[in-house]
Amino acid sequence: MEESKTESPLKTKEIRIQVDVDGNHIPREIRWAADDTASLDETESRAMFLSLWDSRTKDTFKLDLWTHKMTVDEMKIFFHQTLTSMADSLERATKDERITGDMRDFCDYFAERMDIKEKP
Repeated sequence: MEESKTESPLKTKEIRIQVDVDGNHIPREIRWAADDTASLDETESRAMFLSLWDSRTKDTFKLDLWTHKMTVDEMKIFFHQTLTSMADSLERATKDERITGDMRDFCDYFAERMDIKEKP
């Protein structure tokens, strides 16, 4: 993304992620908190995808974790929502409506193939 022309004072935001694992290093609990969320309490999560871009190596560090509580149906929805969110982010970052439209078409196809129901 292009930097803004107006300089604003830098602030530090903190996001904390805690993963409890069993003896085989399988996640049992995932908790996270951020200092600028409405609730400062930790929130439990059943799954997470974390991607960090290393501009030096032009590579992505990926961390995908889910707990034993995550159901297959929840994982399908989680993937679909993540893919849809990625399409939204790509459009904001690139302004390329053609490719993001293609990505959204794939998200619709994915939801259909995975038999994901719309929220009531």
